[in-house]
Amino acid sequence: MANFVTKGVEVIKQAVDQDNAGELGKALGLYKQGIQLLLTAKKWEKNPAAKKAIDGKIMTYLGRAEEIDKMLSDPPPKKKKAKAGGKGSSGDSDDEDEDGDALKKSLGSAIVMERPNVKWDDVAGLKVAKALLKEAVILPVAFPQLFQGKREPWKGILLYGPPGTGKSYLAKAVATEANNSTFFSVSSSDLISKYVGESEKLVKNLFEIAREKQPSIIFIDEIDSLASARSDGEAESSRRVKTEFMVQMQGVGNDTTGVLTLGATNCPWDLDPALRRRFQKRIYIPLPEAEALAAMFKIHIGSTKNSLTESDFMKLSKKCDGLSGSDLSNIVKDALMEPVRTMQTATHFRRVPHPTLGGQGWLPCLHNEQGAIAMSLMQIPEHERVQVVVPDVSFADFWRTVSNAKPSVGPEDIARHVQWTNEYGQEG
Repeated sequence: MANFVTKGVEVIKQAVDQDNAGELGKALGLYKQGIQLLLTAKKWEKNPAAKKAIDGKIMTYLGRAEEIDKMLSDPPPKKKKAKAGGKGSSGDSDDEDEDGDALKKSLGSAIVMERPNVKWDDVAGLKVAKALLKEAVILPVAFPQLFQGKREPWKGILLYGPPGTGKSYLAKAVATEANNSTFFSVSSSDLISKYVGESEKLVKNLFEIAREKQPSIIFIDEIDSLASARSDGEAESSRRVKTEFMVQMQGVGNDTTGVLTLGATNCPWDLDPALRRRFQKRIYIPLPEAEALAAMFKIHIGSTKNSLTESDFMKLSKKCDGLSGSDLSNIVKDALMEPVRTMQTATHFRRVPHPTLGGQGWLPCLHNEQGAIAMSLMQIPEHERVQVVVPDVSFADFWRTVSNAKPSVGPEDIARHVQWTNEYGQEG
């Protein structure tokens, strides 16, 4: 695994050298090769911290690779020469218009055209968070008469909490439910450019597009990577981007009516204090409680046939105390594979009525069951494999998986989030 990381970094260095030399075609090929090596390393990496570090490298260089790809496939138009006539000429404004149009075009991919199809009911628990998001997103569009005079909808909401608790999933529900709003899903790679002065222009153009297409929602995941606390040693370009972002959020010289900035982060303490203030509502998305976990089990199982009862779901949810929503999702995926594993290891099958196709199907069984025939799964005749019956998922399948599950969030992470909530946030 370490070999893949080393090779990936070496190839990326070659890509950067070609990039700086202006050989964009060669740079793009090397970027792709290096990113592929890092993706392979990430796949096999077991350490969460190391995996996160690899992921950071991938996202950084993937953004540049996409940028080069766009430049090669759709090169920007040549700027018009400034007309003679000094201050009276329109050459500068023409150039600025062309730059602005090109930047806005590059941000077009941030607009979510297809809704994710995640409903409010698909998000278990988080009643306060959902109520506040409805206040900010749904009600102003459905009932504009409710927000008149000094009664205004929220313009900035920050969702924070440990990894895997459903912050991004909640944003998907907002995108689905806000049918009449334009939803922008933005990452730091969309707004950061290697060219001096272009990053802050991207931020400015993002908010300009949002105002043009209002009502609109700008969702920025992992916002701490874009707007961490300012320090004496940071680059001037990074400081300018943060300043422009805060100016646009504040709406200085612009009307921000109908524009909601929705941020998500695992590390709220890394945010710049001035940006933190601009998020009027800061909502803690904690680890799910027993009732929410039970609901999540049902949501993730969906229509898969199972034999679990309500009491089974409650037993499982209590056993999962301390696990995140993402942990539980993986548990369910693992448990749903148990019947398939049973079929792979089965040494005997017997004939049973097929529940959906009709006729006779093959069901795995014990060697001493009536009608048991000694054969493995792959020994079933090929023309009869469509008739194989998958056993229902059982409580035992889930209990076995839950018993081996380990939490991805430690108690020290929870304590730090609780402390920050006591100082700056509110429970979701």
